[in-house]
Amino acid sequence: MSSTELPSVPPTSVLPKAKAVRVAAGERLRSVGLPGVTLTIRSRPPAREGLPPALFVHGLGGSSQNWSELMERLEGVVDGEAVDLPGFGDSPPPDDGDYSVTGHARAVIRHLDAAGRGPVHLFGNSLGGAVATRVAAVRPDLVRTLTLISPALPELRVQRTAVPTILIGLPGVAALLTRTTGKWTAEQRVRGVLALCYGDPGRVTPEAFGYAVEELERRLRLPYFWDAMARSARGIVNAYTLGGQHGLWRQAERVLAPTLLIYGARDQLVGYRMAQKAARSFRHSRLLSMPDAGHVAMMEYPGTVAAAFRELLADAERLDGDRTPAPGAGG
Repeated sequence: MSSTELPSVPPTSVLPKAKAVRVAAGERLRSVGLPGVTLTIRSRPPAREGLPPALFVHGLGGSSQNWSELMERLEGVVDGEAVDLPGFGDSPPPDDGDYSVTGHARAVIRHLDAAGRGPVHLFGNSLGGAVATRVAAVRPDLVRTLTLISPALPELRVQRTAVPTILIGLPGVAALLTRTTGKWTAEQRVRGVLALCYGDPGRVTPEAFGYAVEELERRLRLPYFWDAMARSARGIVNAYTLGGQHGLWRQAERVLAPTLLIYGARDQLVGYRMAQKAARSFRHSRLLSMPDAGHVAMMEYPGTVAAAFRELLADAERLDGDRTPAPGAGG
């Protein structure tokens, strides 16, 4: 059994959430208490009963809000939930301080086991893509399809623009950044993040920019903000160095679920050149290359990503139909 495989455990609490976190029209937040971790879950009421469940996992420094637009476009297709990973968004740090890829994957597995929602259509971006890959590999029973947007999978040659993000994981660097950037305004920080993550930052509306500034100001006041960032960045670096069956590329080869891979040609954090390697590694994969997208295609082009997922879902359902025995068939 992998270290991320855990027995099913019931949630210790499911409470309404009402904090200074933006909730878009039609969304709700709730807090789910599980052994060792408390997670904030963002959801939208499904358009109708019986829709298949989906779970969305954000990247480093992100939150469940990163998925709001895509979730809205898919509300007639899936029953969607987005998770704030431990220490991010509105989720407090994990009790054990484990921010590794395995630790985050364990939190996702605990939630899915406790909620009994699996198998789900699992989405992951960046760090969330690495987490989702690990979940799909070690617990195939929990994953119906896998959609990875710029997944943080190991690269031999990391882009120069990604180096500062990686360096956050080194001991002492987060504290240094706190001191040296202490006078930066939230607006300056958000503009820097948008320039790094978007293919075209001009696509961000003034309203969305304002929301991002408010959210960053809130999170910068959290005493664990930089610690969660640093430890999670270190977790990505450590995951890159793992070999054998625990290596992320080896685990990608073990994924059984139909997989949609989305890469942006303007991505400054995950190399676009890794798209073909990913397409070869995931056995049942389809690749969508987006020439104008950066690191967060689901935020830049949610309509395009939604359409690609609908195609994946249709193919998966068609495959299920082909596997269903005809009436009277069999022994």
